[in-house]
Amino acid sequence: MNRPHIQLLLALAIVLLMPLCMQSGSLATEVLIFSLAAMACNLLLGYTGLLSFGQGVFFGLGSYTIGVLLTRWQLPVPVALVSAVLMGAVGAAIVGWVAIRQRGTYFVMLTLAFSQMFYFIAYTATDITGGDNGLLDVPRPAIGVAGYTLWSLQTPWQFYSFVAVLFLVTFWFLRRACDSMFGRTLLAVRDNEERAAAVGYNLRLLKLQAFVISGAVTGLAGGLHAMMAGIAPLSNAEYHTSEVILLMTVIGGTGNLLASVLGAAFYLLLGDWLSTLWPRWLMLLGMVLIVVSLGMQRGLWGLGESILQRLRPGGRKPATDVDPVAEAPTVTRTQQGGQV
Repeated sequence: MNRPHIQLLLALAIVLLMPLCMQSGSLATEVLIFSLAAMACNLLLGYTGLLSFGQGVFFGLGSYTIGVLLTRWQLPVPVALVSAVLMGAVGAAIVGWVAIRQRGTYFVMLTLAFSQMFYFIAYTATDITGGDNGLLDVPRPAIGVAGYTLWSLQTPWQFYSFVAVLFLVTFWFLRRACDSMFGRTLLAVRDNEERAAAVGYNLRLLKLQAFVISGAVTGLAGGLHAMMAGIAPLSNAEYHTSEVILLMTVIGGTGNLLASVLGAAFYLLLGDWLSTLWPRWLMLLGMVLIVVSLGMQRGLWGLGESILQRLRPGGRKPATDVDPVAEAPTVTRTQQGGQV
């Protein structure tokens, strides 16, 4: 059994074990939702090398799209979710088209500027977003056909099962994308942009494609979060949301989609537990995150791999990653329509 199949089985095991290990269906659902957002961020950071603070834009777009379509237009849930995905993709296309024209610090500043601008728009467009109050009473209507209910979403665990199915489908899709030649080429761009450009790849197109996929998945996560909470709050559009998603990605480990699930679970479950110990639990959480950042540069996933490697009798060091540029197919300028 190859590695992608193993990771898909591990994702399925996580989905099946959480109801057995957790009492709160809402918290379990939140873990899966932010796992989606962290995986989407990992596609940019871990596979493309793009440090984006604009994920909150796509998350907020998904939340507001679901809120408007379910509260004011009473559209079916599948239609509303597809619309949230499309809105996230469109928002990512706009942000990405501008931001990828710069690199490094200027790229980060552009994504942060878009995040701040979107927050201001959401705050002032009260007729659409509800402003500071957000969109209240977002329903969770049952999924049905011709008046027959196929899937009720009323209880937390019923909604969890629905989110779990979407999570597994999305994980499979992202896993296929990362294992494809497209994903290998993104690794080439991440490791050495100049060399990848010299081979003949269209760097802007590749980065924009990664942005659109990431925005679509993040929009789905934002829409599911609004349905879970029953509200599309203004906080979903804050740059703080981008920071949280980025933290989850780094804590879990970049360059591995399943590690994003680990990072989201660690952040949310630790925060939930610390909040019962001390009213100023965010200070404790900050200290834990400092320790994780200083002691585990490869994240929790890398820590687990190191422990397993040490426990393995006669184990040798993991082989270094192959050169993704060398593995990627050679594309000449003639193949791209240019001249040699």
